[in-house]
Amino acid sequence: MRHPEGCRPGFDCDTWLIRGARVLDPASGQDQVADVYLANGKIVGIGAKPEHFPAQDVRTISADGQWLIPGVIDGWARLREPGLEHKATIATETLAAVSGGITTLCMPPDTDPVLDTIAVARFIKRRAQLAGRARVVAIGAMTQGLKGELLAEMAELTEGGCVGITNAHYPVKDLRLLRRALEYAATFDIQVIVQPLDPSLGKRGCAHEGVIATRLGLPGIPVSAETAPLAQMLAVLPETGARIHVNNISSRAALRLVEQAKADGLPITASVSAHQLWLSEMDTDALCGSTHVLPPLRSLRDRDALREGLAAGIIDCVISDHQPHESDGKLAPFPETEPGISGLDTLLPLMLKLADDGVITLDRALDALTRRPADLFGLHDSGRIEIGARADLALVDPDSFWTLDDTTMRSAGRDTPFFGWDFRHEVQSTWVNGKKVFWRGSTPDAP
Repeated sequence: MRHPEGCRPGFDCDTWLIRGARVLDPASGQDQVADVYLANGKIVGIGAKPEHFPAQDVRTISADGQWLIPGVIDGWARLREPGLEHKATIATETLAAVSGGITTLCMPPDTDPVLDTIAVARFIKRRAQLAGRARVVAIGAMTQGLKGELLAEMAELTEGGCVGITNAHYPVKDLRLLRRALEYAATFDIQVIVQPLDPSLGKRGCAHEGVIATRLGLPGIPVSAETAPLAQMLAVLPETGARIHVNNISSRAALRLVEQAKADGLPITASVSAHQLWLSEMDTDALCGSTHVLPPLRSLRDRDALREGLAAGIIDCVISDHQPHESDGKLAPFPETEPGISGLDTLLPLMLKLADDGVITLDRALDALTRRPADLFGLHDSGRIEIGARADLALVDPDSFWTLDDTTMRSAGRDTPFFGWDFRHEVQSTWVNGKKVFWRGSTPDAP
C-alpha cells in the first residue's frame, strides 16, 4: 500500500494534527474553531495539545475555513459483493463512500449467498479490511435465505459482529413467525430493521400509484403496500418487547404511523433515503429508469411531509439506499429496468443542500447522518468528535462548488437521477480509524 503524502515505511501515519477547522459535532453540541489531534486510531485532543502527544513525526494539515465533521454512517447500502460483482464490489463502493465523507457502511443481507451465517459476515468484513477504506458492518438475515419460513440464528449472527437483523424487503410468511422473530430479538436485545412492503399490493408495480403513473401507463404501487404491513408490525410489537427500526419510509401515511407509535412510547425509530427528500413522482420518466426505486417516489405532498418529519426528529436517520447497477440495468423502458440508484456520492451533499435551503438545520442534517445511526446500531465509538472516540472524520470545504458527472462520481454504478446537479460542499479528506484514506486529488487507487 502506498504511504500517503510521503509517510515512510515503519512510520506511524495515524498521528495527525488537523489545525484550525470548524469542528461540528451534534453529539456534543460542538461548533467551534479548534485544533484536533489524532493518534492510534483515536481522537486524543480537541483544542489544547494533549500532554503526551509527540512533538515530532506528526502529520499536520491546515484546515482554515473548512468543516471537520464526524464520519457519516450510512445505515443501508448494498455493495453488491458477494454475488453481483459485475455491478460493483466492496473495493469500488468503499472508495465512493470515503470520497463522500462516509466512514461506515451498514450492509443488508440480500447478498448471494444470503448473509444468514457467520461465514458470510466474516467474508464481508475481510473484504472491507483488504480494501482499506470505509468500515463495513453487516446486518444479518432474520430468516434463513430471506425466505420468510424459518428463523435464522440471529443471536449467533450478532455475536459474529452483525449490528442488527432484517428480512430486507422480503416478506415473512405469517404474523406468527414475525412475532416469534421479534420475541427472539427482544430476548437478546437485537436491533430489528424492517422495510414494510406488501408483495401482493405492490406486485408488478414500479411507480407510485397516482395520476402520473396512470398518465405514463406504468403499473402502480399504492401507499397501502407500505402502511398495511407497518400497521401489522406495530400491532404485534407491544407484545414482544423488541425494538424496531422502520427503514426507508416513503409516504406521509407511514410517517403518521411512526409518529403515533413514538407518542405511544413504543421503541421505534425510522429512516428515509436522501433521494426521497428531493424527488417525487413528478420526476418519473417512462423512457428512463434513473428514478426507478423501491419504494417508489411518491407525491410532492409525501415528499414535503418527509422533510417536515426529518426536521421534527420523527425520522431519525437518512440513508443512501445505495444500489449500484451496470449500465444495462437502466437502459430499458422504465418498468423493465432494475430498481435502485447509486447514492453514496450524493448522500452528504444532498443533506447539506437541504440545510443550505433552510429545510432543516445544519445540526439536524449532520445528526441524522452521524450520531443517530451510531446510536441505532450500537456503534458508540463512532458518529461523534470526542476525546477517546474513533477517529472517523471528514473535512469538508463549505464553499467548493462542484457538479456530479462522470469525472466526480466514484461509484462503479452510474445510475443516479442527480447527474448534472450542482453542489456547494465538497469533501477534501477522510479519516477512518485514524488513517487518512481519501484526499481530494488522489487517484482512484489511492491511498
